[in-house]
Amino acid sequence: MFLGFDIGGTKCAVVLGGADEKNGLFIAAKLVLPTNLPPFEMIGSLFAGAESLLEKNGLTKTRIEGIGISCGGPLNSKTGAILSPPNLPGWNNIPITTLAEKHFGKKAFLQNDANACAVAEWKYGAGRGLENIIFLTFGTGLGAGLIINGRLYSGLTDAAGEAGHMRLTETGPVGFGKAGSFEGYCSGGGIAQLAQMKAREQLQMGRKTGFCNSMEELPAITAKAVAEAAYEGDATAIDVYKTSGHYLGKGLSLLIDLLNPEMIILGGIYGRAQSLIEPSMTSVIEQEALPASFKACKIVPALLGEQIGDYAALALADMK
Repeated sequence: MFLGFDIGGTKCAVVLGGADEKNGLFIAAKLVLPTNLPPFEMIGSLFAGAESLLEKNGLTKTRIEGIGISCGGPLNSKTGAILSPPNLPGWNNIPITTLAEKHFGKKAFLQNDANACAVAEWKYGAGRGLENIIFLTFGTGLGAGLIINGRLYSGLTDAAGEAGHMRLTETGPVGFGKAGSFEGYCSGGGIAQLAQMKAREQLQMGRKTGFCNSMEELPAITAKAVAEAAYEGDATAIDVYKTSGHYLGKGLSLLIDLLNPEMIILGGIYGRAQSLIEPSMTSVIEQEALPASFKACKIVPALLGEQIGDYAALALADMK
């Protein structure tokens, strides 16, 4: 059995699971805890939760084959330390893999969440059997995990794959601390910003939208609400997702030309709103990317779906 820890700014998950030829990667049990304690107390709570899951499933520590830990960066995967992620105040140089190995007596592996998801989709999801894939989170933010020549590529300082930081336009929605960035156009927060701008235009012209009826409602707009309005036929909402798809196409064209992958796997919002995004995305890639490289590259939603974060932590545990 594998033990996985998915550490986030608002909640953490402890996952127990395994892998076999018939079912691939599977989740046997899961525990979710709020991230509401200082670092070392939180880690103690996670370890206690893991022991509880083992006990409830009639298992002991000796049955654990490996431990995977997924967390937002920055981090050092080589030393196994979490290095002050912005969404985890106080988690400064926390030697998480050392602590896990001492507690459970098994090897532990740490990666940022995008890399962990890339490993999961590569080993057990849409990218199974391939050698060169890119995984993009397309969720709250936009990060990438790179599998190159059959190996996870994380770069010199574990910062490879920060595609969201690429600037696509001089001005535009802000993501990754940069206006007009890839993340600004292709993330939940970025889509909300786009929707706020387009809704404001409509409201100032005396028109309402299916997701916003007044200036007071602008700050509460979410990507989910815009998608729901788009699927109901709201023209402004459809335009928001068309715009996001357009810039997704621009960003993917750069990645296709640079890395020549066999497959690009898109998580999060893409899987839920593919029909709203794909047409404009594809149109741009056809114009921008090298034709032969685009023809060789499949672009698909994540096969592991909404549970990819849980699978990602487990997949790291199998990184022998």
